[in-house]
Amino acid sequence: MIDLSQNVQFVKGVGPNRAALLNSLGIYTLGDLITYFPREYEDRSKVKKIAELTPGEEVTIEATVTSEVILKKIRKNMTLLKATVEDNTGMCTLTWFNQTYVKQQIKRGQTYRFFGKVEKNLTQTEMRSPIYDEIGQQKNTGKIMPIYPSTYKLSQTAIRQAVENSLKMVGSKIEETLPDYLLSEYHLEDLETSLQKIHFPNSDGERIQARKRLVFEELLSMQLALLELKEQTKVEEGIGYSKDVKMSDVINQLPFKLTKAQLRVLEEIDKDMESKKAMNRLLQGDVGSGKTVVAMIAAYKAVKSGYQAAVMAPTAILATQHLEEFQKILEPMGIKCALLLGATKKKEREEILEGLANGTIQVLIGTHALITDKVIFHKLGLVVTDEQHRFGVRQRAAISAKGVNPDVLVMTATPIPRTLALILYGDLDISIIDELPPNRKKIETFAVSKRMEERVNNFICKNIDEGRQIYVVCPLVEEKEDEEVDEQKADLKAVKEWTEKYQKEIFPNYRVECVYGKMKPSEKDKVMEQFKNGEIDILVSTTVIEVGVNVPNASVMVIENSERFGLAQLHQLRGRVGRGEYQSYCILKYDSHCSQVGRERMKTMQETNDGFVIAEKDLELRGTGEFFGTKQHGLPDFKIANLFVDMPMLKSVQSVALKIEAEDKGLKLEKNKRLCKLVNNRLKQNVAL
Repeated sequence: MIDLSQNVQFVKGVGPNRAALLNSLGIYTLGDLITYFPREYEDRSKVKKIAELTPGEEVTIEATVTSEVILKKIRKNMTLLKATVEDNTGMCTLTWFNQTYVKQQIKRGQTYRFFGKVEKNLTQTEMRSPIYDEIGQQKNTGKIMPIYPSTYKLSQTAIRQAVENSLKMVGSKIEETLPDYLLSEYHLEDLETSLQKIHFPNSDGERIQARKRLVFEELLSMQLALLELKEQTKVEEGIGYSKDVKMSDVINQLPFKLTKAQLRVLEEIDKDMESKKAMNRLLQGDVGSGKTVVAMIAAYKAVKSGYQAAVMAPTAILATQHLEEFQKILEPMGIKCALLLGATKKKEREEILEGLANGTIQVLIGTHALITDKVIFHKLGLVVTDEQHRFGVRQRAAISAKGVNPDVLVMTATPIPRTLALILYGDLDISIIDELPPNRKKIETFAVSKRMEERVNNFICKNIDEGRQIYVVCPLVEEKEDEEVDEQKADLKAVKEWTEKYQKEIFPNYRVECVYGKMKPSEKDKVMEQFKNGEIDILVSTTVIEVGVNVPNASVMVIENSERFGLAQLHQLRGRVGRGEYQSYCILKYDSHCSQVGRERMKTMQETNDGFVIAEKDLELRGTGEFFGTKQHGLPDFKIANLFVDMPMLKSVQSVALKIEAEDKGLKLEKNKRLCKLVNNRLKQNVAL
């Protein structure tokens, strides 16, 4: 058997430099490379006649070059190459930009296969930047080609070559992962064949069969891992909180009315807390639905029953915000709250640790600093993790281990369709706040092309002059195959360029600052604090502001090149405004060459503010790999399954998993040996579980 954990740099043609680029895609081992699946395919196997071509299609033609390749310099660093080709039905013009080597390779009188996108007008048919092969070769045309998620410096050709070489290396030495009885019963291909055919299928039928097997394995291992996790998290006995401590005591003191959804969720939590079973509950609620106040009321119940509560947030500014909100409501009721951050001064830290250990601090709010060894609770009874997708299962377990089977409430503003959440979070009970507070005004959303820039800028000025503040989110750097760009530097450059443009050219009379991911946390917090305090009019940012800060005075969110963002991310960003009494707006600027999927996103954003509707649409448009494979979601990482498309298979696989578990809990039987190994690997690799 072959060792799939060996370093990817030892695959033929990879080496240390290319390995570093593959690492940036999450490919570190031989196993990672052979399971780096294509995101789509180009069928370059079917040849069409020139007369049959239609505008917009990507197609292969077989034609003879009837002219010399003409090279023109359009401007500095821009060259245009043109050639004419013909078959027995018509003529086509081929154009390439900045590919001067074409002049040496394409010879007049020779016949080639060309694959590219067709453009047509009344007088001519054109194909831009076509890929080509000489007749008799099948390097770039004549077959179905995999297209992989890529990065700037790594071309599709380089990834294909690396994958091809890795499959040759693995060959028949790969170990089968599914039991024979499942392969036979569900008519599944063996692993070796499936891997070969998912990357390099000879037909669509082969690709479908290979995908069926790999999706089945991925979903089955996930379901069995969840069942195993559920078994592990069953504790002998949790805390039964006092029935005499009433949540209504806090609810009646609040300066606002709770929604029906919040009250329903609190009833579920109250029941959990009073039972002897340890609470393990996921609280889903859209941005601004009022999850924090629910956590606050649960903390009140824990403290008044004689326990302490810990609230873990992903950023210092969000933790600080929580402290302010908790203190406002809980301190008048005699509950002492404290804040512990990585940057907390030594003297203050020591005082907090002492108060925590002797029980005088009853609610501790903080970041990862909460899970350090020196943090010892007197009697921890409730653990709340906010924006739970930012924390892996080990971090959540580390904070829970500071008490004896404490109740756990994990909160997320990432909407996940309910049926999906029930399947994915099999080990958690689920509560959903599906209603916004009545005082929340709908955020008006407009998608505008660059032509309306002046109107947008005038609108921004009007809002600032009325005393409001503005967010501007910079575009992500666009991926271009073979372009030599360092992504992080490029994103930073983009933010700085946009900030300078806003400061000097567009809004010289206003206070403009920027914030980005690579800033020191202390600098980032300082800028966010200034924005919160009204000392900055326009905050230019990357998506770093997606989670956390609450600025009621910010009423306009402008997202530059919004077509480059996913739907769920656009929705999260929009949720940064509309937090105060003022009517708020989200302006999505898009490029006129925006794709069909991009236009669908804009349409959805304008039509609805409902995060669950948006989550469904996002799943449909992007598929699960992208939807869940990003750090903004804490769900199991899917390499090939798309839960929007594969929901029927997920449901049938779930029943297979339950049947296996009922017959062989712990997968101890000889026939399930492979499955046992698969599930253990899944649990080890995927902290999101």
